[in-house]
Amino acid sequence: MHDYEPDRPIWIQVVEILESRIHSGEYQPRHLIPSESQMVQEFGVARTTARKVVAYLRDQGLVYTVPQIGTFVSYPGRETG
Repeated sequence: MHDYEPDRPIWIQVVEILESRIHSGEYQPRHLIPSESQMVQEFGVARTTARKVVAYLRDQGLVYTVPQIGTFVSYPGRETG
């Protein structure tokens, strides 16, 4: 669980955590990011919030989703989808 800033939407704060992990190299290209269920557990958010986080990261080109498999980190500077 994380301590969230009360004056900022939680989903944005989770996005920032995952972006940081991607940019730092903790999450490498072509490797899975946490599933929605894992985000619910780790961040203490609702599944709809986790889904919104993934959609935003996908829209930004940071991740891509393979149906029935998971969501993976994209290569830097490359839109995948």
